Amino acid sequence: MMLDRRALMLSAAALAVAPPALAAAPQVLADDMSLGNPKAKVQVIEYASVACPHCAHFNTTVLADFRKRWVDTGKVRFTLKEMLMASPTVAAAGFMMARCAGPARYFKVVDEIYASQPRWETGQIKPILQEIALANGLSEAQFNACLGDEKAQAGVNERMRRALDDDGVESTPTVFVNGRKLDPTPATPAEMDAAIAAALKAAGPAHKPARKKGAR
Repeated sequence: MMLDRRALMLSAAALAVAPPALAAAPQVLADDMSLGNPKAKVQVIEYASVACPHCAHFNTTVLADFRKRWVDTGKVRFTLKEMLMASPTVAAAGFMMARCAGPARYFKVVDEIYASQPRWETGQIKPILQEIALANGLSEAQFNACLGDEKAQAGVNERMRRALDDDGVESTPTVFVNGRKLDPTPATPAEMDAAIAAALKAAGPAHKPARKKGAR
């Protein structure tokens, strides 16, 4: 479950240096994980870590309602950008395991990792992650192979680097709505709803195709 030493040094060094200012609104890239309608007028991006207690709280108290109200109805596209905060090793292991479970189960696994955080106080985190992996279709051998995958480790490290260096994000959870950073991060479903409603209004009415001549 250990990240390579270079990756841990990269994470620590990056957090110790003030990040550059955002050059542009963050972009959704091919290796980011998303939910919802790709053609939705509103794009919500969350930078989060599965090892971050604040992210777990936000996921339970705000995002669960947000997904039902906005993502499941096709009005919003949601993207999670992975960061290795709180505990880089645990966060990397959790994200790698979620990806190994497959795109269809990725967000389910992330939710279950968040929900398992209160059980981490014993310090025995690997058995808890393995339990989640088994419940989501990964055998013990697949789980161990997943955490030992050097290519997957390099991928999660690179996504962390991009968040810090390219996007200038240094804390989790951090939320952007149509490129605008929400500061502070919404603390309630009502605050999130207000941000989405404002973004929908700013985006304007949905485009309606022109009527064909003679059509009624």
